This record gives sequence, C-alpha cells and structure tokens, in this order.
Amino acid sequence: MRKYWLVIKDTWDEILTYRLSFIVWRIRTVFQLLTVYFLWLVLIPQGSQLFGYTQSLMLTYILGTAFLSSVILATRSYEMGENINNGDLSIFLIRPINYFYYWFARDIGDKAMNISFAVIELSILVVILKPPLFFQHDMMILFLTAISITFSIIMHFLFGSLLGMIGFWSPDVWAPRFIFFIIINFFAGMLFPIDILPKAVATFFQFTPFPYLLYFPIKIYLGQLNSSHIYVGILTTILWTILLSVFLKMVWLRGLRFYTAQGH
Repeated sequence: MRKYWLVIKDTWDEILTYRLSFIVWRIRTVFQLLTVYFLWLVLIPQGSQLFGYTQSLMLTYILGTAFLSSVILATRSYEMGENINNGDLSIFLIRPINYFYYWFARDIGDKAMNISFAVIELSILVVILKPPLFFQHDMMILFLTAISITFSIIMHFLFGSLLGMIGFWSPDVWAPRFIFFIIINFFAGMLFPIDILPKAVATFFQFTPFPYLLYFPIKIYLGQLNSSHIYVGILTTILWTILLSVFLKMVWLRGLRFYTAQGH
C-alpha cells in the first residue's frame, strides 16, 4: 500500500509543479458552471417549477454535479495511451506493481487536488450568489449516495482505462478521449437532469452506464428516488462495473499481444 500512497503524493506534487495549467483548467470549469447556473436561474424563477424541479432543487443539482465531476470525472487514466505509445509501459511490466492500481492511485491524487479546489470555488460562489440550496439530512439517503459515488468513481476509471488501451492499436488517443468527454457532458447529466428529456429517451438512457456517473447519485441525494429505484440503480451500477472490468481485462490481454515497446 505504501508504494501506491507514494504515487498519490507524487501526483499531487506534479500538479503543483504545473500549477498554471491546473489553475486555467479550474477557471474554465468555474465559467462553465456559472453559464449553466445562470441559465437555470433564469428559466426557473423562485416560487415556480419546471420539469418537476423547483429553483432550489435545480440549482442544488447543478452545483452538486459540479462538485461530483471533481470527485468522479477527474482522472489521469487517459495518460495510459501516451504511456503505451512511447514505450513506457515496458517499465511497468517488469516492476512489482499493478499497472491499473498505479493509475488508480494517480487518479486519487488528481481527484484530491480537484476536490480541494472545488470546495473552495463552490464555497465562494455560495457566499456570493446565496443560492436557495436543498440540504439532505436523512443519513440513509446520504449513505446510499456515498455508495453510488464510490461505484461511479470505479466505473469512470474503467472507462478511462479502456480509452487508454486504444494506444495499443493507434497513436491517436486524444480524439476518442475528446468525444468521450462530450458524451459525458450530455449523457451523464452534467448540464441538465436526464429526466427532463422525453420519457422514452430518458428510459433508454437508464440502460446505459452514463447516467450512473453523475445524474443518479445526485437524484439519490435530492430524495427524488424511492427505495426500489435506488437499489435497482445501484445494482445496475455494480453490474456495469463488473462488465467493464471483464471487458478491460480482455482488451488488456489482447493489447499486450500487439505491444511492441516502441522507443525502448
């Protein structure tokens, strides 16, 4: 465990080394959040409802997804593709370290830094904007939200790892990563709740893994799901996590057969 803790610490130190790039990223994130926040603030005046959401619930949803994106979507696993392409994978194959545990530890270090900034940013915005937020006090609901978030973190890591595995077959890993980021923005509910879409479309999305990254944990927190929907959703998240794990292992083993260690 100590070696993975050192990886987390090194990732934190690396971010601090290139702090300007990180700060620019956080500024972009804040501006994106403000754009969506003020859009919904205008669409849902205080005392009214839209799509079944009051202003309080919708603004809590928007700020909640902003925080969860720092917890769940912050990742370094996309670097696996470059790691494979430049031949650095060879170094990991001869070391007594699990390749995926190493990158998951890198993810944890990246998430820790993003969470730290997200807490500061959101605290400042809450003080300045004074939004009418909804606070959940039911401990069982909070516990189930935490479970959902935990599996969401693992599932997103598996997605990132699968994108990184493209490096075994293609030197271009940036384009698929960019497309995936666009998909996450829409299908995971980062910009709006999935259930404001037509019922048939929203139901279709429930069979994909994407809503369980952001939309589902926030819906649990808001108390808008009954017990059966929560347990079915968590079970679906676990099932997708298992399927992605199996698929990742298959892709990893097949990719190693093609790996030529170029550059080393």
